Amino acid sequence: MSNEPQATTEYTWKGRTGPFTVSLTPGVFKPTSTSVALAEAMEIHEGDVVVDVGCGSGVLAFVAARLRAAMSYGCDLSSEAVKTAGENARRLGISAVTEFRVGNLLEPVRDIRADVIIGDVSGIPDPIALATGWFPDGKGGGPTGAELPVAMLEGVQSCLKPGGRLYLPTGTIQDESTVLETARRLFGTENVKKLIERQFPLPGSILESDKVARLISDGLVDLKRRGSRLLWRLAVWSCRQA
Repeated sequence: MSNEPQATTEYTWKGRTGPFTVSLTPGVFKPTSTSVALAEAMEIHEGDVVVDVGCGSGVLAFVAARLRAAMSYGCDLSSEAVKTAGENARRLGISAVTEFRVGNLLEPVRDIRADVIIGDVSGIPDPIALATGWFPDGKGGGPTGAELPVAMLEGVQSCLKPGGRLYLPTGTIQDESTVLETARRLFGTENVKKLIERQFPLPGSILESDKVARLISDGLVDLKRRGSRLLWRLAVWSCRQA
């Protein structure tokens, strides 16, 4: 096995609080349109403690820090992502108000009580992840795209302060109804509110996958055609702890 350092690329974040530039190494997830929408929707108060679940390169944790969070924690299953996020924080001069930890979902931050949790974990079904090539290992958020978000939701309340907020993305590209049913069961229907909604294109070639076609025929994925374009809808929700 080669001990040579992995090649890095530069990525310029142009969303909220940007522009700023971070480094990405192979295998570290690049910020997406979902990241941009979450940054736009989330409300950060000065002095908040923030947890970014599935932090990747650290971009949303950096946005929270730039919005004057008292402390912004990021956690990721990938040790390479956590290392990269820490290095990016040093480059941006915000190491004092950020910290990154390795582990699955919220396990690394069980000692933290947060005002805000950013729940940007993969909700892309594995067949769509494989067909689009969006993920380095070809794996997304489970067979229907609901499995990983639901696992996060089941553990999120123990990390939130009373009155704390979870910012949750969902989409018609996944089994959205199961994710939302779980959120409403845990937080109460009245405490789960849609903040923004956006539409994004998909490559039409994904329809060539039999497994993707099955997700659509089973009603778990809802894609729309507009002319020659195939579209899916993203929504960002605020889930407030009672």
